[in-house]
Amino acid sequence: MTSTDSRTTTGQTTSRLPGFYDLGTQQRLQELAVIAEMSAEHKAVINGTAGLTPEQADHMIENAVGVYGLPLGVAANFVVNDREVIVPMAIEEPSVVAGASFMAKLARAGGGFRAECSPPEMIGQLQILDLDDVAETKHSLLEQKAELLGAVEDIDPVITQLGGGVRDLEVRIIRNSPIGSFLVVHLIYDTRDAMGANAINTAVEALAPLLEQKTGGRVHLRILSNLADRRLARAEVCIPTRELAFGSYSGERVRDGIIEAWAFAASDSYRAATHNKGIMNGVDAVVIATGNDWRAIEAGAHAFAARSGHYGSLSRWSVDDEGNLHGELEMPMAVGIVGGATSVHPCARAALQLLRVRSSVELAEIIVSVGLAQNLAALRALSTEGIQRGHMGLHARQVAIAAGAQGDEVERLARVMVVESKIRVDRARELLQSPDQLKWDSRRLEADDD
Repeated sequence: MTSTDSRTTTGQTTSRLPGFYDLGTQQRLQELAVIAEMSAEHKAVINGTAGLTPEQADHMIENAVGVYGLPLGVAANFVVNDREVIVPMAIEEPSVVAGASFMAKLARAGGGFRAECSPPEMIGQLQILDLDDVAETKHSLLEQKAELLGAVEDIDPVITQLGGGVRDLEVRIIRNSPIGSFLVVHLIYDTRDAMGANAINTAVEALAPLLEQKTGGRVHLRILSNLADRRLARAEVCIPTRELAFGSYSGERVRDGIIEAWAFAASDSYRAATHNKGIMNGVDAVVIATGNDWRAIEAGAHAFAARSGHYGSLSRWSVDDEGNLHGELEMPMAVGIVGGATSVHPCARAALQLLRVRSSVELAEIIVSVGLAQNLAALRALSTEGIQRGHMGLHARQVAIAAGAQGDEVERLARVMVVESKIRVDRARELLQSPDQLKWDSRRLEADDD
């Protein structure tokens, strides 16, 4: 594949990357550099010859002693809201990038992914204790809402100039807690293209003294909530049933199997935990690559999955009126493209350049689409051949390397272990200690393929 193969006749980039897997890492990087118009600096960062230094790390966390790397891959084939997107994913787990890419390829036949986001509104919480009458205090605060909001409307002039800032104030009564009843004030704040933790925390700190003055109570905790249920991202996809067919599996059989597997997760919390973890395999990989807070995203997602009082599936799968497979995913998505590690980490900046996103909303739409694609990949594998076939083939390489395999030995050793269904370090070492046996087994497998 040449670099011109990565462009359409109109000059727009495409996320279709045929033959990309067969290229070496340097060739792949060169392809991406042409597609995304990457600078030499960004290329060096992704290539590992530059990037986050120990000196930079020392300014990011306490007691820094170095840096830690993760494999950075790209998911191909994605079309999100009619835009071609090549998606950077930082993850160590095998098969995730391949699974998302393949599902995105199937999705293209149905027009790709459609995604949308609610406004980037975050919630800051203030806990008010030592009140004589929580109900009366709640009523009084709501009557003074305009004054309270006005007190913090200019707390971040930059966000305000960009169209963000305070949006609303809500008051909740917490009853029957271990310490009795108290009030919680929610400050709703539009953070625009930032994740917004610093802006929210600054605003609630500034509001606390005024609330104490108004209520006569004591403001204890004041901090943002990671259950960002006002900042939701939604994606949906329609896969024509014919696209699901492969091998001996008809499209209808695969479609129905996917829905049956999803129904298990929708009904059972034990299954839902692993089901949602599969979604987060895709989500977290993009969140990490772009320097966003994957722990906050995880916390919000799992809390949102339990919002009904029952922990269930974040996604939903069904058959549409034409008999095609229809999938939906909705979850909190508090991500940013400015501030924090997104601005400091060199690899995060390179990843954002590759994505070519112009807003936090656009980034969230891509991430939720990747989560839905990864969910589909897992459900398809589980309901047909089983998760182990593709996953263990890639896992075998890691086992081979752990056993000491190098160069061409890695692929040969991995292939033999997969056929034997003995993907273990002890078996890998045994084969490495018998190189003649490994060569004979590899040649026999090649002959079988012929």
